[in-house]
Amino acid sequence: MSKPRGRPRKFDEQAALAQASGVFWTQGFTGTSLDELSEAMGINRPSLYNAFGDKEAIYRKAFELAVTQMEEASGEKLAHSDLKTALTGFYDAAIDVYFSMDPPVGCFVFCTAPAEAIAHPEFRDDFSGVIKHLDTALAARFQAAQEAGQLSKTTDTKQMAKLTQAVLHSIALRARAGEAKPGLRKFARGFIDMLLP
Repeated sequence: MSKPRGRPRKFDEQAALAQASGVFWTQGFTGTSLDELSEAMGINRPSLYNAFGDKEAIYRKAFELAVTQMEEASGEKLAHSDLKTALTGFYDAAIDVYFSMDPPVGCFVFCTAPAEAIAHPEFRDDFSGVIKHLDTALAARFQAAQEAGQLSKTTDTKQMAKLTQAVLHSIALRARAGEAKPGLRKFARGFIDMLLP
């Protein structure tokens, strides 16, 4: 008599995806193999395909997870009624995420997506979508500050938003390049002081 087939191994999809995110975050999309993902996620390759799809699909899910985590970390900070406090909290929250691994690896989005944007149009669309979304969120915050009398009525809030995001990109790259956390906090505060004298 043949033995009954065992039940499929169960796993926590969110926890597995978080493990995949860590591998992509450190090694990038091209530098990560399916075998590495399978090992990190604790799932054999057939189950990996069944649950998440191919490597591109796993990367995009990990990308989405990273975006959600960043929004959760910084969104509340940016909503503070005082603009300078809001921006300080926004950058501090981002820096905490950028230094959440040892060694620090910067931002999942800004440090892994640019290298793949040309070869993978779907990644480029995801990346572009994040940039546009953040531009819009920052511009809305600056417009609210303008209406509250914290910014001049002549301030170009859309350009201010792009500049603010550009500094965020720089902080992410500097973190990945090994610049120390205190120095990056000082850099962010110096920019805020110039932006809002």
